[in-house]
Amino acid sequence: MPSLGSDMEAGILVEWMKQQGEKVSRGDIIAVVETDKGAIEVEVFEDGTLAELLVQPGEKVPVGTPLARITGPKDTASTERRHASAPAPTPAVPMPTVSSVQGAEAAIQPPTVTTLAEGSRATPAARLLASERGIDLALVKGTGPDGSIVRRDIEEAAPRAATVPDLEPMRRAIAAAMSRAKRDIPHYYLGHSFDVSQAVQWLDAYNAAHPPQERLLLGALTLKAVALALKDFPEFNGFYGPDGFVPASAIHIGTAIAMRGGGLAAPAIHNTDTLTLAELMERLRDLIGRVRKGGFRSSEISDPTITVSSLGDRGVDMLLPIIYPPQVAIIGFGSVAPRAWAIEDAVAVRPVLTATLAADHRASDGHRGALLLRRIGGLLDTPEDL
Repeated sequence: MPSLGSDMEAGILVEWMKQQGEKVSRGDIIAVVETDKGAIEVEVFEDGTLAELLVQPGEKVPVGTPLARITGPKDTASTERRHASAPAPTPAVPMPTVSSVQGAEAAIQPPTVTTLAEGSRATPAARLLASERGIDLALVKGTGPDGSIVRRDIEEAAPRAATVPDLEPMRRAIAAAMSRAKRDIPHYYLGHSFDVSQAVQWLDAYNAAHPPQERLLLGALTLKAVALALKDFPEFNGFYGPDGFVPASAIHIGTAIAMRGGGLAAPAIHNTDTLTLAELMERLRDLIGRVRKGGFRSSEISDPTITVSSLGDRGVDMLLPIIYPPQVAIIGFGSVAPRAWAIEDAVAVRPVLTATLAADHRASDGHRGALLLRRIGGLLDTPEDL
């Protein structure tokens, strides 16, 4: 059972998405796990054969409990067990908190199904989703083995948007994590406003030369600027655990995304600093689409090294975010708005963006935090270099 948040103690295996004896490859979705924050797809992190299922659907087991045994191409029956779960966190440092999760992606037929009284065969996840959406299973055609009904059959029978999610468990989980963060983490806050004329002009010219599907949002530029700035300020990119601050070896920016029906998730865009703006926009567009449908993977929520939250599209000037433990920093962006701006001895109207930083005083100080924000502003002054 993977750790999908620093406050997670146990999870319920909802459904196996691969059958015993199937070949699996790194990145395959192998199971759906239910936590207080919702249902999450669990990936497998090695190639091999799913030799044995050790936990049955419906079982609640503690974090760290082996879920399955996977044998590699050269393994024999005596091969030691390897677990189908998320990667282990950095030693002595708990995995980053998941801000919230909701839903799970389409399922592949699990090894067991349940036969209902009306004669329909359906997996547990399919029955649960059908109940939530008020769908009569007798009217659904199953595409699983022997005509059994799987989750994707229910999703195709009625749009996911018709579901009204139960946000209470998610809200409780978020509130608990944020209460603990404010209690245990010595936050300090900084804000910095900067003229983004160069970024806006460059962005307008870039988008005018590209078709709609290839155009960029300002959010892609701010994410890349944050990622590049963190290379010079590693004390803001990592985790604080029992042994103190441990800097991360890569930059995985968690991006706060509002979910349909309410709730918030902050899955990671991995290796943000190495992506081109076009690649970053593609990843961002894909992530937003999947998260708003309630679908993302354990690897995307298990390892953000810092979080960026933007409410610019909501019209707010600035925000004061709370750090997601065990991360040590979170950056917020407000909206770009026309403001009176001093230019030498004159005053002009310029598009201005305000960035805020909430950081852990155990890992950094205000002097370095101020330099980080100034560096982000400087990078946005030369968008062609991003």
